[in-house]
Amino acid sequence: MLQLLTFLVERISLLFRLRCLELSWSECGEGERRFQPGPPALRRGDLLEVPRTIFTHFGIYIGDNKVAHLIPDILPVFTSNSKLISAVITNDRLILGCMYRRATVRVDALEDFAYGSSILVNRPDKTMKLQPFSSETVAQRAEKLIGAFPYSLLWNNCEHFVTYCRYGSAKSLQTEKFFEGLKSVIRDQRSVIITGLLGLISVVYFGMALTTTLPTILIPFTLWMAG
Repeated sequence: MLQLLTFLVERISLLFRLRCLELSWSECGEGERRFQPGPPALRRGDLLEVPRTIFTHFGIYIGDNKVAHLIPDILPVFTSNSKLISAVITNDRLILGCMYRRATVRVDALEDFAYGSSILVNRPDKTMKLQPFSSETVAQRAEKLIGAFPYSLLWNNCEHFVTYCRYGSAKSLQTEKFFEGLKSVIRDQRSVIITGLLGLISVVYFGMALTTTLPTILIPFTLWMAG
């Protein structure tokens, strides 16, 4: 039982912390630029990325110390007041935007975008198979998308936005890493045992009912078949 619980904790850590992405911040390649917020020598059209608690946030530098970036925001659903909307997004606005799948491509100051973190510039240029557009073209593509935007954490996030602007193809390494971790959990047969045990515990605690018995059978069976 102890080994199974240890395995579960390790897998949850893998999925939600995305260690592969975090480790990538500890090593900066020769061609990459890294700096603290301030008056850096950025070029219009540069792709910027900064670390967040779990994920990495992305934006396109459009000049004059401004960054265009896609960020979840619930406020535009309730008001069209541009002054209120342009205020720096709070955590409540962001979380509710994620829940209701609402976002905006907005322009913020570089310091607000960085939020005190160091910034990497054009790092995906090394991993994307497509050549980036010219700097001016990248900035113009970002500016054309400013405004309300549909949002999906996995299918249409800030990384999809910047890769579309810079390379013409919306991709997200974070999404790919997430599904790699999810696939490893599904393929490990210990997941079947763990979900089965949790299901039995729920049946014992809540009693025999359709809402407890059916998941207890179906979830382990699905994981077993998928593995």
